Amino acid sequence: MTQQTVSRRAFVGGMGAGALAITVVGITPQAAFADAKMLADAVKKAIGDKTPEQGKITIDAPQIAENGSTVPLSIEVESPMTADNYVKAVHLFADKNPAAEVATLRFTPANGQARASVRVRLAQTQNVVAVAEMSDGKIYQTQAAVKVTIGGCGG
Repeated sequence: MTQQTVSRRAFVGGMGAGALAITVVGITPQAAFADAKMLADAVKKAIGDKTPEQGKITIDAPQIAENGSTVPLSIEVESPMTADNYVKAVHLFADKNPAAEVATLRFTPANGQARASVRVRLAQTQNVVAVAEMSDGKIYQTQAAVKVTIGGCGG
């Protein structure tokens, strides 16, 4: 039995070609953008069958984003953030992105405030939906419309 020697250059080149093939195959069959059903399914996956209430969440988002590749968002949830009453998580969704789920932010009473700033990629003009899970089991939801002038996800 003979042993073959493969140079590092050949190995890395082969791995790059394989990764490219996997990426192209992985992208091609997916749906182009989320729709109302995909958004509802993503929210249900995050919170189960609970019905969200309006209020307690503030989304600070630009009305017009010049570039969808990096849209700044600030999220704040009214909460005393005590051991008995705090925000467990805030889930962010975008209703027209290729995948509806954008981010999940987790909190504990040690945070002191349920506030965070993130940058997200938005494929086109759409709604950003924030869903907050509270320690007492309540769910709150709100949304903000963001007009994207240059698509961030290839749109």
